Amino acid sequence: MTDPSDDGARLLQGGPIAAEIRAAVAEDVASFTRSRGRPPGLAVVIIGRDAPSTVYLEQILRGCEKVGIAGRFVELEGEATESSVAATIRGLNDDPTIDGVIVQMPLPPTIRLRSVVDAIDPAKDIDGIHPLNAGLLRLGYDGFLPATAHAAVEILRRSGIEIAGRDAVVIGRSAVVGMPAAFLLIREDATVTVCHRRTQDLAAHVRRADIVVVAAGRPGLVTGAMLKPGAVVVDVGINVVDGRLVGDVDFASAQEVAAAITPVPGGVGPLTNALLLTHLIRAAERQAPTIPLATGDPA
Repeated sequence: MTDPSDDGARLLQGGPIAAEIRAAVAEDVASFTRSRGRPPGLAVVIIGRDAPSTVYLEQILRGCEKVGIAGRFVELEGEATESSVAATIRGLNDDPTIDGVIVQMPLPPTIRLRSVVDAIDPAKDIDGIHPLNAGLLRLGYDGFLPATAHAAVEILRRSGIEIAGRDAVVIGRSAVVGMPAAFLLIREDATVTVCHRRTQDLAAHVRRADIVVVAAGRPGLVTGAMLKPGAVVVDVGINVVDGRLVGDVDFASAQEVAAAITPVPGGVGPLTNALLLTHLIRAAERQAPTIPLATGDPA
């Protein structure tokens, strides 16, 4: 890695990359809509109002509108039961106008992740949380990737950050971000260490890393003093502190040490949203029935 410039770390902005992706998706959506007579459909399921994830989900729906995808907000009350959530998801699975389903994370403490995961049709699981898609990722096959983890690695690739041969630390081992990000980095030939709340001397692990991906849900967890000079930092955290969105990294101190860093907001988030749209159009195309060739004698 290179040392940061005198002006501080390079900002890895997700917005410009996301705009390129959305432009390509819009063309695919228009083609699908012409051939199928309807736009691809996305259902966004939210259980109660959790501020950070609500902002994220509303941004996804705005992204759908921009490219011609039919987005549907399915809101359940905060006291919804596991059975009612599962029934709602199964109803969306059976809806032929819905090609993809995503569910608000984190879930309320009364709803087990497994109950949601088990209910989603893997063919509509565009956020890659079903065991089938998780297994395909682990084995290196082509399934749906968890969009946030996908974005965390894609922003490195598209920003020209070298990954192969680098030491990477992923902080957070969740099934929807931390572990998928680690597997994707391994796929890119990085050497990866996964840290979590039981890790001893987190700072020592971080200080050895060329690439640090932080997905712990704890604002200010990683500071500049913990970083190796010239490291690249990908902040996946979304937290609300004093009414504003912040990440898991203390941005002010980290940008003085890092060579490159993703801002919050404006880094991984916009790219996550755009990549979800690419996952959706792929799901729609896979599920669309084959259009039969015309039969009969030529005129």
